[in-house]
Amino acid sequence: MKLPGAVSKQTLSTIAFALLIMGAAGIAAGRYFAGPAGVEAATGDRVSAVQPASGGDGGPQFVALTEKQTGSLKIAPVESRNFEVLKRAVGTIDFNEHLLVQVFSQYPGKILKAFFNLGDEVKQGDVLFTIDSPDLLQAESNLLATAGVLELQKRTLARLTMLLKSGGSSQKDVDQSTSDQQTAEGNFKAARNAVRIFGKTDEEVDRILGQRKVDSTLLVPSPISGKIVARNAAPGFLTQPGSAPAPFTVADVSTMWMIANVIETDAPAYRLGQEVEVRVPAYPDKIFHGHVTTVGSMIDPNTRRQLVRSEIADPQHLLRSGMFASFVIRIGDPARSPAVPVEAVVRDGDGTMTVWVTADRHRFVKRTVKVGIQQQGGFSQILEGLEPGELVVTDGAVFLSNKLLLGADG
Repeated sequence: MKLPGAVSKQTLSTIAFALLIMGAAGIAAGRYFAGPAGVEAATGDRVSAVQPASGGDGGPQFVALTEKQTGSLKIAPVESRNFEVLKRAVGTIDFNEHLLVQVFSQYPGKILKAFFNLGDEVKQGDVLFTIDSPDLLQAESNLLATAGVLELQKRTLARLTMLLKSGGSSQKDVDQSTSDQQTAEGNFKAARNAVRIFGKTDEEVDRILGQRKVDSTLLVPSPISGKIVARNAAPGFLTQPGSAPAPFTVADVSTMWMIANVIETDAPAYRLGQEVEVRVPAYPDKIFHGHVTTVGSMIDPNTRRQLVRSEIADPQHLLRSGMFASFVIRIGDPARSPAVPVEAVVRDGDGTMTVWVTADRHRFVKRTVKVGIQQQGGFSQILEGLEPGELVVTDGAVFLSNKLLLGADG
């Protein structure tokens, strides 16, 4: 006879079997959700670990990676390299005004003909234009007049000298004629030199005297060799000495100016004679060399900048006035410092520069560094925080920083 509420042996066996099945299912599910990490733990392989910034022990921040994860990083020792102390600025190209000449006629007149166009190459002495000069006409007329007076005085003196020998004239007349001849010779020489001032050669002066014909055409030559950079001359144009615009402007373009306005804080670094390297967007792969010729003596009160002018060699005549340009100036001897590739340095959100250092290629410690010159030859200068020979992550540093931020689940 069964008592009420009693449990049979068959029921207890059924309950025990069900509990066994549920326990096996729970173990299987746990292994399934643990995934590869659980397998690695079971097999004894190393796992990644993270010491976050908020670690309670106040120790260094680090990330420990598996061998497979480490294989995706690039690790190299800190190098020791020379870093050049450079200053950079931007500016514009301009003509060398020491070799830029505005060509005027020395005398007023009407332009008869212009022989060169904008951009033409000219040599020193080439005739740029001709003018009809009233001053030249007067000078040549005066030359012919003085030549006639001199010839008359020579004949008078010769006649009086012959008469003196025969008693037909007095010594006083001969002396007076001699003085008149000397005066005529002086006037003739002055008139001849006056014509030569206009650019006439001795052969041309002799031809005027021989033909007794004046030529009012004045030739205006180029005073230097170079290129025509401006032309305002045209037939019929009345030109006056020094009155703008000049009929022609000639520039020697073998050297050009690079004019820059540098920031006030960099002003003390610039000195006369410093070597410069100039680049222009038109020729991105070409470097033009020159040196500083002028350093401004004042700071612009509006822009807070100082003028620095350099003379740039341009033997191939590639540069053009008005081009935008940038220049680099070496202002000191190279400094030897620890160096790491640019990719090895990570800039944190607060502006701190950090690198990842390792000793065993497994545990990577985050270290704050002080960076000097950046991106010179693909390397950054390290002023503080590293020593040559230490191993740092050169490719993958951003990955480590992100993993540290995400924590162990990253």
